Amino acid sequence: MPQHLFNTMRSIKMIDGCKGTQVFAINPTDGGGGGGGGGGSVGEKFFQHLQDHLRVNSIRSKSHRRYQSLSQINNVNPNALAEALSIYGLPNTDLIEPQIDPSLKFIDFVGTLAEVYNKLENCSELEKSGVYMEQCAIFRGSPDPKLFRRCLRSAREHAVDVHSKVVLSAWLRFERREDELFGVSSMDCCGWKMECRKSSLVAGYSTEFANDPCSCTRGSLESEVEDQECSTSDGYGDGLEDDYDMWFCIGDEEIKCNRYKIASLSRPFKEMLYGSFMESRKERIYFTQNGISPEGLRAAELFSRTKNVDSFEPNVVLELLMLSNRFCCDEMKHACDSYLASLVDDMDSAVLLVEYGLEETSYLLVAACLQVFLRELPSSMHNPNVMRLFCSSEARERLALCGHASFLLYSFLSQIAMEEDMKSNTTVMLLERMGECANENWQKKLAFHQLGCVMLERKEYKDAQKWFEAAVNENHIYSLVGVARAKYKRGHKYKAYKLMNSLISDYPPSGWMYQERSLYSSGNEKKMDLYTATEMDPTLSYPYKHRAVSMVEEDKIGAAVSEINKIIGFKVSPDCLELRAWFFILLEDYEGALRDLRALLTLDPQYMMFFGKLHGDQLVELLRHHVQQWSQADCWMHLYDRWSSVDDIGSLAVVHHMLANDPGKSLLRFRQSLLLLRLNCQKSAMRSLRMARNHAASEHERLIYEGWVLYDTGYREEAIAKAEESISIQRSFEAFFLKAYVLSETTTDSESSLYVIQLLEEALRCPSDGLRKGQALSNLASIYVEVDKLDHAVDCYMNALNIKHTRAHQGLARVYHLRNQRKAAYDEMTKLIEKARYNASAYEKRSEYCDREMAKNDLSMATRLDPLRSYPYRYRAAVLMDDHKEAEAIAELSKVIAFKLDLQLLHLRAAFHDSMGNYSCTIRDCEAALCLDPKHSDSLELYRKAQDRYNEQTRVETEKRHFAQK
Repeated sequence: MPQHLFNTMRSIKMIDGCKGTQVFAINPTDGGGGGGGGGGSVGEKFFQHLQDHLRVNSIRSKSHRRYQSLSQINNVNPNALAEALSIYGLPNTDLIEPQIDPSLKFIDFVGTLAEVYNKLENCSELEKSGVYMEQCAIFRGSPDPKLFRRCLRSAREHAVDVHSKVVLSAWLRFERREDELFGVSSMDCCGWKMECRKSSLVAGYSTEFANDPCSCTRGSLESEVEDQECSTSDGYGDGLEDDYDMWFCIGDEEIKCNRYKIASLSRPFKEMLYGSFMESRKERIYFTQNGISPEGLRAAELFSRTKNVDSFEPNVVLELLMLSNRFCCDEMKHACDSYLASLVDDMDSAVLLVEYGLEETSYLLVAACLQVFLRELPSSMHNPNVMRLFCSSEARERLALCGHASFLLYSFLSQIAMEEDMKSNTTVMLLERMGECANENWQKKLAFHQLGCVMLERKEYKDAQKWFEAAVNENHIYSLVGVARAKYKRGHKYKAYKLMNSLISDYPPSGWMYQERSLYSSGNEKKMDLYTATEMDPTLSYPYKHRAVSMVEEDKIGAAVSEINKIIGFKVSPDCLELRAWFFILLEDYEGALRDLRALLTLDPQYMMFFGKLHGDQLVELLRHHVQQWSQADCWMHLYDRWSSVDDIGSLAVVHHMLANDPGKSLLRFRQSLLLLRLNCQKSAMRSLRMARNHAASEHERLIYEGWVLYDTGYREEAIAKAEESISIQRSFEAFFLKAYVLSETTTDSESSLYVIQLLEEALRCPSDGLRKGQALSNLASIYVEVDKLDHAVDCYMNALNIKHTRAHQGLARVYHLRNQRKAAYDEMTKLIEKARYNASAYEKRSEYCDREMAKNDLSMATRLDPLRSYPYRYRAAVLMDDHKEAEAIAELSKVIAFKLDLQLLHLRAAFHDSMGNYSCTIRDCEAALCLDPKHSDSLELYRKAQDRYNEQTRVETEKRHFAQK
């Protein structure tokens, strides 16, 4: 397909997608209450101008699929912005609603994790890949993508059949989005066998991925054979004429053959040449009507002697493939299949050969073509020649005949389709095929639930309800939320309310249940449900948004900002930043609004404001006229200030501003990725890293960014290799820092720590800016602490503070604490609290350096600022256990486990259950913890002990029952 057509289709996706929860609508009748003058003639004219602009922009987007140039709105009078935007319409509580999670969600998540861990421990090696894929489905909705990727790698490691290897290798590459890296071919594997396209086409289980050589170095899919000269002449076989004892006649041509060797090709040939057929008595057999050319039959005769097809032209091999199918020549078919599969190395050859493969049910050939299509995703999804192979029921049946229609395949395709455009017909068809391939219960749950989510987005509410109910019938209770929402959209609000009411009554309540019920109630009951939802799960954003918008409607804009700040403080998302930007505009705080918009566009560069009517970049352009303009030098100064005040959102906004002036600056992209990681926005961080890599000015710099991409996706050894390669080209701060950082995460012995110190010292000798050197000094100091060189650590921390690396206060406090200077440690953390804009971690750390009552206060503040921090819950639970309040201690941990899966929390609760003699609960929590990290030694040890105690307890109870019966 021509490249320009690909570009057109991508632009369609950007316009029509508008992903994310949007919170605004045009509301010209709302007078702009609370936001400034609403009916002035200037405002009315501007509003009309903006409406005209939006209408024209909408028409152009439909006809040209292009965003309007920013320059077209620069003629707007900037002095009218506040008045015009207030007239534009305020956020409306009736127009916001929570999005239904398209991933699997469970009433008893811990029990589900324990169950799948048990399944993994008790299944055969051949079944493990499938169980790991079930884990992938469970972790798909997790805020930590590393859990999903780890399970995906494990599924690939344990894959046995070619089809699974092909799909999983492509999926692993897609998770890194290597398609976005300049100069990287989809067929490259960089020497990693797990993603090698040739290894994927070899069946069998491989246990040593780290040490096995990549098949790319071995030349072909088949075992190497000695080179030999092949001839198609009649004199083959050392000229022994008596070796031929029969002839096949095609038209006027005769092909000499050896009857025994031709018969050995298949059972049908054997029956024909040695059985009761009249051909068995003939020396000349007429073969004209069998659809093969003389050249093809000569090739078949040669194969009967050599068992090799490498010397033939591809068209001849295709003839042999058809002959193999017609006469059931399995060995020859496999040889043809392997040879043709080796020819597939790009999209053109795959599109050309896949039809032959499907027609002749050639497993390897179709696998090779499928591999190209999958490794070219998402671009191949816009190729109609490719998608027609997947979307229809007939296409799925053709793939099934070749052994290539699976839930795994359609799960991968559906995930990408939903990310590209959730409402598209392609998405619906792929999900339907996914449902048709579903065999296990969890597969049906996922397919039916996702079909319900897609139909809901498409406003096909009757079908949405049908699919959600199908998922409920498979015992996916969360899909009842979808049933209720579909009923509500169809006008049955009371039925939706009753359904959620019974859900809360019949099952252990969760925050999402109360959140959903709030949609179908009003007044105080709605408020109570929203507050209960926040109390049970403070990570749900909808309750904060609803309360904030309600406050705006009551003209309490300052309170609305405070409310939305509560969740932005620990969970940054585009929709919440958009809402706060709106509030700042109403307060005429244009700098605050511009900051949030820039941060928002860093998270999602294609975000559409005003309910999908205006691109975020266009609003940035409007707001720029209302703030002081900065030079690049000003930006660096502001970046230092925000970095030192631990204002990550402010820092993001400054970097976005700098990139607007210098979009090709890879260092800024890298800085952006670090900030996004600190905000736990890993998907956006990876995008920034890829852009940094693409804009790298030199080879050694590119290798560094590739190393960080590998590290963040779990390839630690490969990341170190990239750092070493970069150092071999040019010694640089970032290369040494990368190697030191990865090694410090993977090694704990003192010798390795000393090596990490050397690396960081080398890094500090190389040129860099103060922001990065502050981080390196702080990291170096922490290693010094580990090896008990406290004086060196103090020097490093002080040097870091001198260049405004404010987080060094925390490290310095730790050193004071180790020296039994608790007051100094407490004071040091107080300095950090005073300087840091977002300081939940500072309160948490300060609690370690004061008495119990003050510690409780600090930890309460830490939880209020960031309920996702697990240490405060663990501390409070430990205190309760010390006070012999076991039930309350368990409840304290259970409260946070309900909305945050955390290994340490699960392990601690397991230990508490164990101390109370509740071994079954201990085992369950240990199994859930080991599902998160199978190598967690403390959980493994506790698990084995609990199993022994549980077995002993069961034995004793059984003996008592027997004794009582006697």
